[in-house]
Amino acid sequence: MACMALALGCGPVGVLLVLRRMSLVGDALAHAILPGAALGFLFGGLSLPAMGLGGFLVGFLVALSAGAISRFTILNEDASFAGFYLISLALGVLIVSTQGSQVDLMHILFGTVLAVDSISLILVTGITTFTLFILALIYRPLLIECFDPGFLRVIGGWGSLYHFIFLILVALNLIAAFQALGTLMALGMMMLPAVSSRLWARHVWTLFLLSSLFAILSGYFGLLLSYHLEWPSGPSIILIAGVIYGISLIFAPFGTLKRQQGMA
Repeated sequence: MACMALALGCGPVGVLLVLRRMSLVGDALAHAILPGAALGFLFGGLSLPAMGLGGFLVGFLVALSAGAISRFTILNEDASFAGFYLISLALGVLIVSTQGSQVDLMHILFGTVLAVDSISLILVTGITTFTLFILALIYRPLLIECFDPGFLRVIGGWGSLYHFIFLILVALNLIAAFQALGTLMALGMMMLPAVSSRLWARHVWTLFLLSSLFAILSGYFGLLLSYHLEWPSGPSIILIAGVIYGISLIFAPFGTLKRQQGMA
């Protein structure tokens, strides 16, 4: 149920990351929440509310700082995120390594599905509901900014505000995902289903549906694989998403290897 809820929220967010060409920014933000999650772990253990609150506060701070640096210096936003990502990742690993055990570090980095309790499930579904509600409210300006940000500025749209709201949604869904997938794998639930769906569909709403469907299939079969082979849940789920991506690269109808070779 947690993976299904994650899929419904991460699917549309991942598609928007792909359309906005922010895949690497999402990766940087996923790693940037690690120190906050580590601090939450020190105070609350493997508790998603505690680690989620810490991760969100740090992710919010990183997004705000990276945006400010890109606005007031010559650095682009992706470069700012890369700097914060490296610092945050090192700091988070240092905190868990010195204050916890190697098992704790593995749980935070790669996730553990056994830690998803009722409270965690409620929090994940709450984040998904909030994400879908906000996306419904700002759907049109987000899409306009994806394809023609200049037009949004001309008509007086608050592009920066929508961009910042979207970064908050990305951070929230990464926090929801890292309990089962870990901070290193959390972005995989967003990106792999999203890039796979990009090869199967052309309309944005079908991209949303296919991305969520691929994420649900990845979560279900990944957990089955994890249970029967005693593999970590996070890597198992992402491996299934990778298999779907590989199949899409070959057999999908749009822009695949086979079609590109045929056109050549």
